[in-house]
Amino acid sequence: MSLHILRPGLLTTVQDLGRFGYQPDGIIVSGAMDSLALRVANQLVGNAESAAGLEITLLGPRIRFEADHLIALTGAHLSPTLNSQPVGLHRPVWVAAGTELAFGPAVAGCRAYLAVAGGVAVPLVLGSRSTYLRAGFGGHEGRALQAGDALPAGEPSAVGARIMQQLARPGTAWAAAGFTPGPALCPLPRFRPVLRAVPGPEYEQFSAESQRAFWGEPFAVTPAADRMGYRLQGPHLARLQEAELLSSAVTFGTVQVPAGGQPIALLADHQTTGGYPRLAQVISVDWPVLAQAAPGQQLRFREVSVAEAQALFLAREAQVRALKRALGQRAQGY
Repeated sequence: MSLHILRPGLLTTVQDLGRFGYQPDGIIVSGAMDSLALRVANQLVGNAESAAGLEITLLGPRIRFEADHLIALTGAHLSPTLNSQPVGLHRPVWVAAGTELAFGPAVAGCRAYLAVAGGVAVPLVLGSRSTYLRAGFGGHEGRALQAGDALPAGEPSAVGARIMQQLARPGTAWAAAGFTPGPALCPLPRFRPVLRAVPGPEYEQFSAESQRAFWGEPFAVTPAADRMGYRLQGPHLARLQEAELLSSAVTFGTVQVPAGGQPIALLADHQTTGGYPRLAQVISVDWPVLAQAAPGQQLRFREVSVAEAQALFLAREAQVRALKRALGQRAQGY
């Protein structure tokens, strides 16, 4: 079974949840920018959450399914269609061999995810199928997809096979399930998001005026934005003393401030260490919100405590586990 890429779109790559354990050697984690969207898509088709899918950026691809498949689309609303008919997000969808998936205008957000039952079965590289574009490895030949590429899919799980069998409609091109997860797991990306964050290790090195501006004023995502990070434009953020810093660990959501005073929010392909002061850290439950911001959008930051960040994380993980249980039950008596 395979997916045939007829048109690649702006930037379509194979991604899973990342490549862990190699940061001491300078190899980044990478993985899906909106990991929640990929996890939910995988659950909807009966996959392990860590299975590889496609990350689709702003201008989507055109894909022909060469066999019957069970798929799910999550994340950004990029006006998806199957054989030119609109298809809903956040639900299992059975597609017949020969059906074509395409995308239109970006309605909300900028990154959509396609999961297929069995996962996209490209080779593992250092334990992950994620594409690391700058290093040129992982995914499909270490690069973004191109027209003519064919991607293999693995064997569906028992849950995926049951849902696929129950949705199949011989003589039709596709059929979608009538249910979706709750809005907490399928949020529609916001145009002016507010990102919750905790003060970073060098927060006290910034002036009180800069601290107030960071929490109180909007920042725009500039065109200098990719999977490594977003350069933001807003009020000038000044340190009390421009002293040199030792390179220190950074992660997804770290907000660094170079000498120019305009912050950079790091994303999935961030470097393993950085030498700029770390003003703030976006909390992990809001990494997907940050990932869905597109160039030209404005965003704001809101301070929360570490305890609040931990409680929000635990609540979200409980919802993810509840979705898995509910899908298993539906597969038994769909």
